[in-house]
Amino acid sequence: MASITWAFVSALAPKSLIGLTGGMFNFMGNLSAIAVPIVIGVLVKDGHFESALIFIGALALIGALSYVFIVGKIERIVLPE
Repeated sequence: MASITWAFVSALAPKSLIGLTGGMFNFMGNLSAIAVPIVIGVLVKDGHFESALIFIGALALIGALSYVFIVGKIERIVLPE
């Protein structure tokens, strides 16, 4: 799902803020790339991976539902002059 969102960044961001929008998007992606392995490590410290699989499944479900209910119509945001 992550690769399609880069297309959304270029399609939705105002033309004058594409760099800032891409940078913030990249920051959030990198932040999650740090946090998720730490959370999984905490969840599996007892040697059982069921809770980690449930966590990843919940994240995937939240991501899919976000696209369905939050994203809405895909059109460029226009800022007032």
